[in-house]
Amino acid sequence: MARTRRKPAKPQKTPEQAGATDDDAQVHEIGEEVEEAEEAQEERCPACPEAVAGAQVEDANKEKWVRCDACKTWFHWRCAGDGDLDAVDMWFCKPRVITMKPPARKSTRKKQQRDYAGLNAGQEADPSRWLRMMEGKPIKKDPFKRMPGADVGLEWLQNDEEAMKDPIVVETEEGLGMKMPRRASPSTTSRRHVATQSNVHWTLGKWQEYWNTEADKRDKIRNVISLEVSGTDLADRILPPRIVRELDWVEKFWPSTKKGRGHTYPKVQLYCLMGVAGAWTDWHIDFAGSSVYYHILHGKKVFYFIRPTPANLAAYERWSGSEAQNHSWLGDMCDEVFKVELTTGNTMIIPTGWIHAVYTPIDTLVFGGNFLHSYNVPMQLRVREIEIATHVPKKFRFPQFSRLCWYAAEKYIRDLKAKEEFPPPVLEGIEAIAEFLVQETRTMERGTDAAKRQAKEEVPGDRIKDPHAVARELRWRARHAAGYASDDDSRGHRRTKTAVNGDTSANGASHKRKRTGVDASEDGSELFRNFKRPGWEKVEEQKPEKESALARAPRPKPGTSQWTDAWASWEAVADGPDGEDAQVERQREVIVKVRRTARGLERQRVERVLEEWTWTSASASGTSTPRTVLKTEGEDVELGDAAPEPPAVAETGSTNGTAEADGGGTSAMAVDGGC
Repeated sequence: MARTRRKPAKPQKTPEQAGATDDDAQVHEIGEEVEEAEEAQEERCPACPEAVAGAQVEDANKEKWVRCDACKTWFHWRCAGDGDLDAVDMWFCKPRVITMKPPARKSTRKKQQRDYAGLNAGQEADPSRWLRMMEGKPIKKDPFKRMPGADVGLEWLQNDEEAMKDPIVVETEEGLGMKMPRRASPSTTSRRHVATQSNVHWTLGKWQEYWNTEADKRDKIRNVISLEVSGTDLADRILPPRIVRELDWVEKFWPSTKKGRGHTYPKVQLYCLMGVAGAWTDWHIDFAGSSVYYHILHGKKVFYFIRPTPANLAAYERWSGSEAQNHSWLGDMCDEVFKVELTTGNTMIIPTGWIHAVYTPIDTLVFGGNFLHSYNVPMQLRVREIEIATHVPKKFRFPQFSRLCWYAAEKYIRDLKAKEEFPPPVLEGIEAIAEFLVQETRTMERGTDAAKRQAKEEVPGDRIKDPHAVARELRWRARHAAGYASDDDSRGHRRTKTAVNGDTSANGASHKRKRTGVDASEDGSELFRNFKRPGWEKVEEQKPEKESALARAPRPKPGTSQWTDAWASWEAVADGPDGEDAQVERQREVIVKVRRTARGLERQRVERVLEEWTWTSASASGTSTPRTVLKTEGEDVELGDAAPEPPAVAETGSTNGTAEADGGGTSAMAVDGGC
């Protein structure tokens, strides 16, 4: 394959050379002349014509060279070649033979492209065919709540587990904390210059003429659903519902100094939607799974909803990425379709991920907007994955989504450091943000050049100095706040391999033993790196209980280990012909610990039982003493660090904790209760 190169740039004079003495300068000039002569010789190639041998190229840094694939000699492409050097595969100087690269393979298969511009404008080839398509289809009446505006707030969101799971309808705007224009028409928004209609840009003056035209005289059915009015006079007359402003990531996390007129930020909060009678918007999910508020200023809208279950989302992904979307009804591939009708004055909030289509029976003017929030982040990220898989163009995705996630991460780290408490759905959302940002940092490390560049450009340098550290710190703090004992307990995290018979190695080879104590949790699972478990707020040690009893059990025989299985089970040892009378001294110690957690409180009961068995000689009468069963309470307990040590007894180094003494001696066994 032909090799090419460019001539490196000539080094510049240094300040030391510029300030040298006259003698030094003369010596330096002679040296430069020699170097220039050598460079001139090096810049020549075997094919250079004599007439232009000394000629200089206007920009030597752009000089192209080519190497012969046979003799490995380098030539100027301008002297020895002709055409586009980048298209050459192999080149030979004698004879002059050029082999060109094969053209890039292009598939001849026809691929149906989704008309996103038409979808964005609410314009399909024949809107009425969708109405004919759904005739006779099973469509259910919606089961969604109708709520008063005063009840739609953070208190409802935090106390109702089903809040923001299904769409809700508010029949009047009273109590929503929302402000809307009393009257509006297309002329009200004359300060916005264009509205996109399919592939044609219209001025709002032209759209106003179309809007005022009688329905039977309109050339086509058109629908404006992407006119964002932030930064206009009309925006000053619109205020989204209170709950939207309290949840919206752009409102909460985007720096206030970087919003407003003259700044680039996600402008998705204030849309003016205008649709004429007969307009239809096909099945879709709002970008990045963002939630929507939707207020009918005047007119009527009919919504068709499909619940965002995993099966329905998978069906939507298949449908959206195939030709079936142009001639099939998505509802046939899903479980249920619900119908909702909205009229003048109604407001609806559509939660994350709901698949919906919209029909406009009469001319309608709507104000609405999109917002991301922390109560269903996993679904938002799932919808974003669908957009990538179905190749939705970037201009139809949520603007600056990754940058907004970085701003949210920076704010949540500060909140978690300040010990601010969050409800479980928000903690799950914070962890999902962290996982997404960790993937972004991995793209910066191992992605393609284009992916690396794009991921780095999305990081806000004014707030995030080390994105890798920020992403991992947020993940650690979110899991810690959620009460996870280790990384292995986290949602969706890969668990470590469980040891088999105490062997943690994969092939039986021994590994260096890990430290315990502060490096491991009380249940034996490894804690976070550099993590220290918070202390207990109250440790109560109960007074030890001592009791003495007589029992009959076989004495362990010296030199054997068969007795260990029976004694290690902590059950009463069966009385047999070899049973002997024994005096049993037992001491029970109980420690109770309590502390607060992010989800409530944690209480731990630690019980330690020490038994000491002493065998005596058999009674002269030959009668046996009734055996007393000694065992712990039937509850799970564990040994804590604060438990006192057992009394000193004669013990061996065996793991069963039993020591044996010669005739008439004692044997002690210390075991945690509940084993």
